[in-house]
Amino acid sequence: MPLSRNTIGAVFVGGALILTLSALAYPAMLGVETTSANTSRIIANTPYGPLTEADRDFVVKVRAAGLWEYPLGEMSMNRGTSKEMKEAGEHLVVGHAGLDAMCRKIAPELNITLPNQASPQQQQFVATVDSKSGKEFDSTAVAIMRVTHGQIFPVIAKIRATTQNTLVRQLADLANDTVLDHITVLEKTKLVNFDQVNFQQTTPPKLPKEQLTPPAPQPGSPVVVLTPRPDLEVNTASPTPSPSAG
Repeated sequence: MPLSRNTIGAVFVGGALILTLSALAYPAMLGVETTSANTSRIIANTPYGPLTEADRDFVVKVRAAGLWEYPLGEMSMNRGTSKEMKEAGEHLVVGHAGLDAMCRKIAPELNITLPNQASPQQQQFVATVDSKSGKEFDSTAVAIMRVTHGQIFPVIAKIRATTQNTLVRQLADLANDTVLDHITVLEKTKLVNFDQVNFQQTTPPKLPKEQLTPPAPQPGSPVVVLTPRPDLEVNTASPTPSPSAG
């Protein structure tokens, strides 16, 4: 069964955290703008190849993204005012369930601890969208999600190009397809302001690290599972490019 509103509330403990208006206007993916110079440092040698700080952080980023975008996808399915908006919600739910399954599969192999909650900033994204209704719900959700997907896209490419770890490489392959699919369905809503999106993607706010970092799970707590939804019959593989005009 999909996450209920009560479950969403449990996942997003502290979702009412107040951030600055600029932080809401210019969302940034977890840690993208705070990448340190040491992320290429190898932190473990595994049977699947060396694991760098960047590799580990990428797995955590993908997991954290699902913890807020999956519930937002459910909201879009239920509250979106157009067929395209509901379709985008379905793709978010199916895509992040697939990514989450892979994160949960590879994390124990790589000795990576996964969060059970999104970062405070990401929790606030959901709270902000949840406070809207009607067309404003649609436009707010699309604006936030299109910017965050656009920001993580080049991060995926860099990880795919540089990682020597085969499990991280597989996750990057799936993330590339999924994020491209999500960008495509969000653009199909015709609610994307490309000038605004391009500006926000390249000028994220400078936020304290604690607002960008998902809290560590309580010791012994069960891992939150994003429920697969094969009943939606959605394919989130990389979409075929549309032919250009002229």
